[in-house]
Amino acid sequence: MFDTIASLIPRDADYPPRTRRLDLFTRVLDGRLYDALPYAFHDERGAGGEYVPLRQRRPSVRYPLARIVVDDSLSLVFGEGHFPTLECDDAPTRAALADIARDCGLNAVMLEAALRGSVGSVAILLRVLRGRVFCQVLQSLFLTPEWDAEEPDTLARVTERRKVPGAELAARGYDIADPRAEYWFVRVWDAEWERWFVPTPAAGPAPREIDAARSVRHGLGFVPMVWVRNLPGGDDIDGACTFAAAIETGIEIDYQLSQAGRGLKYSSDPLLLIREPAATDGEIVRGAGNALVVSEKGDAKLLEIGGTASGAVLDYVRLLREFALEGVHGNRASAERLAAPQSGRALELMNLGLIWLADNLRVSYGGALLQIARMIVAASQTFPLRTRADMVGPMQAGAAIRLRWPNWYPADAADRRQDAATLATLAGAGQISRETAVKFIAQDYGIADVGAELARIAAEQPSPRPSPA
Repeated sequence: MFDTIASLIPRDADYPPRTRRLDLFTRVLDGRLYDALPYAFHDERGAGGEYVPLRQRRPSVRYPLARIVVDDSLSLVFGEGHFPTLECDDAPTRAALADIARDCGLNAVMLEAALRGSVGSVAILLRVLRGRVFCQVLQSLFLTPEWDAEEPDTLARVTERRKVPGAELAARGYDIADPRAEYWFVRVWDAEWERWFVPTPAAGPAPREIDAARSVRHGLGFVPMVWVRNLPGGDDIDGACTFAAAIETGIEIDYQLSQAGRGLKYSSDPLLLIREPAATDGEIVRGAGNALVVSEKGDAKLLEIGGTASGAVLDYVRLLREFALEGVHGNRASAERLAAPQSGRALELMNLGLIWLADNLRVSYGGALLQIARMIVAASQTFPLRTRADMVGPMQAGAAIRLRWPNWYPADAADRRQDAATLATLAGAGQISRETAVKFIAQDYGIADVGAELARIAAEQPSPRPSPA
């Protein structure tokens, strides 16, 4: 069914095949897949009285299965209480990164990047404007990355090439000959420049004349962009889509629920059947207060739909949902099945598939977060950086930056008690340091700076009494 609906969506041959694929996945994620279907679900007949098949109707009920899978997985990656901590051995660098991350809303940026990148890939653009760091999420449909031949994991150039209505360009201040036509819009990022090109009509070749007025030299010495491949698989440009395995089942769920709703409407308004000869004069008004009088040989019945069919559809939909979530490693836990509060470890075991998916996303988008942090440190060697409130401290060039991820699920009182006993035993036996023990519990107890916490612990320790002479 997905291929049938996709065939009704116009395809632009000027774009590469990956643009078409990412566009279809984006439509599924945003709930716009059915917009190309010409009829609403209640349109059973066309303008000429012909029957409209279901494959040409837009479902009246839409279950956002793809968005649910993506949101559930992202809640364990960058959701509240799950965002990783940037760690660095150099204290000033660590503090500066924390200040800039809060100032530029890095948590929200990574959430949006992981959401938009769930179709296969996404790009995160870093800009330094008046000393402040800004990050912008760019959808990768119209972006093409090029990698350094000597360093295949380093971007050499990223090109944006897409068609834009002339009216939109004219509103941005371009001198457009025909606002009703489409034009090629091209930007190129490299290690020194963000070059804009003068738009040209879409019927001709791509632009080649550089727009000097809009081009900007950033001078960072690297492409200020992070390219993220969503999940293992795919190709050199795009990773695997998070919800691709559930698309067909999601479409089936939408149509089954729409048909069930249609049946319930018919049950509420049954069809009247009259067997001739029947003495009916004038218009028949159906209702409990009106009696239908027929002749001796006549008959009249109400054709109703039983409720067992609707129940069967709902059972079928529940089964489809289970299969779809299992196929994409989504969250299949139900609150109705939890008879008592569960520990964090029990929840991990119950949602093992979702944990697997979130763990893979941590690898992809956690690596992107590290790249952004390293670019910020590198940019600080070229520009003095600041936040909205104040200048940030100096950052050490090439400083080693790490991520400390929190537990998948918060620990309950019993878990924390067991952890405390275990850590006290290990630290007392000299098998781990006090710093390692504090790092282990930092997330559960809201400890943002482990070093500062250790200093406070040392200050609160009672001074040793002098020995008697």
